[in-house]
Amino acid sequence: MFGHACVVAIEVQDLSKVFETGRRRHRRRVDAVDNLSFSVERGERVAYIGPNGAGKSTSIKILTGILHPTQGEASVLGVVPWLDRRRLAARIGTLFGQRSLLWFELTPRQSYRMLAAIYGLDRRREEARIGELGDLLEAGDLFDMPVRSLSLGQRMRCELAACMLHDPEVLFLDEPTIGLDLLAKQRFRELLVRLNTEQGTTIFLTSHDVADIEHVALRAMVINHGSLIYDNEVVAMRRALLSTKLVEVGLSRPAPAPALAGVTVLEHTETTMKLVVDTVTTSIRHVLDDLLDGLPVADISVVDPPLEQVIASIYGRSAV
Repeated sequence: MFGHACVVAIEVQDLSKVFETGRRRHRRRVDAVDNLSFSVERGERVAYIGPNGAGKSTSIKILTGILHPTQGEASVLGVVPWLDRRRLAARIGTLFGQRSLLWFELTPRQSYRMLAAIYGLDRRREEARIGELGDLLEAGDLFDMPVRSLSLGQRMRCELAACMLHDPEVLFLDEPTIGLDLLAKQRFRELLVRLNTEQGTTIFLTSHDVADIEHVALRAMVINHGSLIYDNEVVAMRRALLSTKLVEVGLSRPAPAPALAGVTVLEHTETTMKLVVDTVTTSIRHVLDDLLDGLPVADISVVDPPLEQVIASIYGRSAV
């Protein structure tokens, strides 16, 4: 096996996956993954991002052993995923935002008992692990409530416990915060960082939410048309591509637009303002303080640029 198994969690080399669609004369070739190469070290927190149809899901299915590649090599924890899926499954966890590991008519604890049997955990280890995860995820009080009675945020914490039950070394997450409210999203992100820092779990995250990437990942890889077009630290990505924020202000009465360094007024009515803040020039906190002190603010929110805009900027740079 190529690579250094003791250091590398995921290694991909010249990986391709081709699908053929249509019939007879209308058959066409789709390169879902095209000559993809990268590696992820153990303990990293990586965001794996791209537009719809970029090849993210296909490559994750290859890395988790669901699909065979057309050509190329890959290993996860030293295992070739599609050749030894069962052995790999005992060492990785997967969490997909729109698929559940829990049975809705049971409590999470009852679901964990069945999952523990699947993973071959004895009762003593099962109980110990459920206790550990309840404390770590601050969710122990939820484990004996029927899943159908939980809020989405509560259920996702229990889902995270389910995929961590067998103490996986690598966690694959596909849109895990989809549908969560702002507070639930923030809490979930904090839990992922805790899993990584306290247990050394490697995090491999896909998301369309820029805040997921900024708050969870330390490294961002961008894939488009099946190929890797960007790979850098999130702090570098933030400086280069996430250097603006949109601030939307609701006013309780008409007020003049502020004149602040690094702030451009996009829209100004008697009841609203939309401002673009250059965070390289001035901090968002400083701008918010000035706005709250100087304007009759009824409501205020900070919005990230859409991920599609960030990716388009990256793609434009890669084409230069």
